[in-house]
Amino acid sequence: MSNTIQERKIMSVAKVTEIIADSDKGFEDAVKRGVKRANKTLKGVRGAWVQDQQVVCDDEGKISTYRVNLKVTFVLED
Repeated sequence: MSNTIQERKIMSVAKVTEIIADSDKGFEDAVKRGVKRANKTLKGVRGAWVQDQQVVCDDEGKISTYRVNLKVTFVLED
């Protein structure tokens, strides 16, 4: 068998973990912070998707915090 065919038969196993990240700048910054933090702890991060978004408002009704609930996918090592 050629290496190419053998490589195709090797299958990765991935795991999904949930994290919550926030930012005072916006949702995009919250996502970037969450993925950056996940990379410090998890090896093999391959992607993330936003499951939920929410904001926290101060006493005047202004948005003070943007929060995202992320599902982070990473590949398990052998």
